Amino acid sequence: MRVLLAVTALFLSSLFCAHSLAEGSASKPEASEASDHARHSPMIVIGFLGGYVRSDNTLHAEVQLAARLRSDYPAGTYSEIFENHHGDEAHAEILRLLDVNHDGSLSADEKRSARIILYGHSWGGSELVTLARELEQDAVPVLLTIQVDSIQKRKEDDRLIPANVAEAANFYQPDSVLHGRPEIRAVDPSRTKILGNFRFEYKQNPISCADGFPWLVRHFAKPHAEIECDPNVWNKIEALIRMKLSSGQLPQTNSPG
Repeated sequence: MRVLLAVTALFLSSLFCAHSLAEGSASKPEASEASDHARHSPMIVIGFLGGYVRSDNTLHAEVQLAARLRSDYPAGTYSEIFENHHGDEAHAEILRLLDVNHDGSLSADEKRSARIILYGHSWGGSELVTLARELEQDAVPVLLTIQVDSIQKRKEDDRLIPANVAEAANFYQPDSVLHGRPEIRAVDPSRTKILGNFRFEYKQNPISCADGFPWLVRHFAKPHAEIECDPNVWNKIEALIRMKLSSGQLPQTNSPG
């Protein structure tokens, strides 16, 4: 009798599991398809430089961070740096990377599977918000944006974070002639979480930048350069990015219609 009960229980358990799996796969086809695309679509990390800094200038923390990420995540992650006046190139590259089947257009599943992180300093902070807004028009979600002493460019708005962004962080200093945006806000707080507007001051704790940094910035807008050279700031930024890369998460609640 005990053997019969055990066999019966095992049989019923197998039926229940099979039913649950069938029901789950039938009720969530989009999630399954999006996960399949995610296995082929890379995590995309785009950084933007400030001013007229060249993308190959390794004195700058943005360039160094991109290089470390490329080294530490050689497979499944795209990490690149762009000059802030090359936002169109970054946009085109993102769309190319998301086109997993290479048919020249993005399907709804390819868009939903996007895993994008954007960061930038100075004008680069303004440019990344503009790029996020363009991706919103494409119905492409963004996992995370990080602005560092963001300076608004002409005809851009670096204060309002579009609703396709899941999380956003803002690091700034208030003391320079060039000082960053002190507060960013979400267009739709129900879809975008502002992780914080983090203030840094350098009057009491100055930071040294490399000799190759632009002379005018180092002498006439020193704090604006110091936040870019501050390892404490960039350690926090790198930790945020690596957390996303390690989780490999897909956007959940912020996917545009």
